[in-house]
Amino acid sequence: MEMNSVGEHSPDALGRADVWFRRRTSCWQDWPVRGLIEAKKRLDVSISVVIPAKNEERTVSGVVTALAQALMTECDLIDELVVMDSDSTDATFEVAAQAGATVYRAREVAPELGGYLGKGEALWKSLLVAKGDLLVFIDADLTQWGTHFVTGLLGPLLADERVMLAKGFYERLYAAGDGSASADGGRVTELVARPLLNLWWPELAYVVQPLAGEWAARRCLMESLPIPVGYGVEFATLLDTASRHGLDAVAQVDLGSRGHKHQSSHDLAVMAAELMVVAERRRHRTSPAAPASLHQFVRTVDGIARRPRPVPTRERPPVTSLPGTVR
Repeated sequence: MEMNSVGEHSPDALGRADVWFRRRTSCWQDWPVRGLIEAKKRLDVSISVVIPAKNEERTVSGVVTALAQALMTECDLIDELVVMDSDSTDATFEVAAQAGATVYRAREVAPELGGYLGKGEALWKSLLVAKGDLLVFIDADLTQWGTHFVTGLLGPLLADERVMLAKGFYERLYAAGDGSASADGGRVTELVARPLLNLWWPELAYVVQPLAGEWAARRCLMESLPIPVGYGVEFATLLDTASRHGLDAVAQVDLGSRGHKHQSSHDLAVMAAELMVVAERRRHRTSPAAPASLHQFVRTVDGIARRPRPVPTRERPPVTSLPGTVR
């Protein structure tokens, strides 16, 4: 299915989005564990949970331990729990391994292919080591969450073979500087991703959280897509899945609420720039953008200082295009 560009909207674009929303939106409670286990056995599929992590020694153990206990020890739903350590300088690798995960340093996976900084790079490298037919991606910095994140995301994939990608959405809890908590999270989503979708891809306007770090996909899908090496991976996967396989290949699941650490405005600006690069490439079907920088400004004792930040623009090719068998 070809996605529309602004100025070329079909009159019923939002109508299709509304139909999709009612057909492909569910809640995590709709997918009880017992039913998922039965479906997994019936379909004879394997499941891997992949956790990309960079300097998350404080939280990664809790994520790994909870998932291993609830979904591997207490029931046989998850076959593999993989942590991809993305250039951590703390004890993330050791802590995750002690908690029971299979841990890889992203740069050491297929080193002949080189390595880049970024979340997308870690997820792309995970395709070379994780074994599951279904892949569930969970962030390592979660502080308020539940193992139902995984079961909820698996539901649509196990229930309908047409679903290729399941996106999570939730109330994002934000800890303010004064210690108070609010649901005012998802700043890059609201300021960048949602306007882009509504303007350029209105069929996807009803995706609640296009940048959610909790999502699941079929291996065959992930191996067929180019993967941005940075934070554009979730946005690119959403756009590419809908473009290649149609709206019904995407589902979304209400996971409740989610708490995690938040980044500075300057860091979020780099993420926003990455999304713009991803969107521009897919709108015009151009080659990957040239290396770019985002020039930011900080106040110092001497006045204003300019600080250039690199914007990741590289994309890894589909795993299926790699010569030979790397995995």
